[in-house]
Amino acid sequence: MRLNEISYNDSRPIDGYGPGFFRIGGKVVQGDVCVLPGGVLPWGGYVDHATLIQARDDLDVVFVGTGAEVAHVPGDFRAALEEAGLGVEAMATPAACRTYNILLSEGRRVGVALLAV
Repeated sequence: MRLNEISYNDSRPIDGYGPGFFRIGGKVVQGDVCVLPGGVLPWGGYVDHATLIQARDDLDVVFVGTGAEVAHVPGDFRAALEEAGLGVEAMATPAACRTYNILLSEGRRVGVALLAV
């Protein structure tokens, strides 16, 4: 089996998370967060779709971490993102972090919006 070191280029992988925080690219960030090609930004939750829509030209899909458990995202939030041309995949925050990192390592155009666990 051949092992290759993962390269994230200029993007920031999610290194870890815990109660109310994330470690992204080696830095601790408190609270809900968006990790986008342009950087790491605070996220206002489901009422804040503008932060994601502004990055639409650099993204194909956005993973939404819904907290400790998987939950449906509000219909108006999903509709706003899909209308802007973004794919939306909701999953529990731990799964969203892992999925984001995998696709990021493949060079895919992904972003993630995470509710803290």
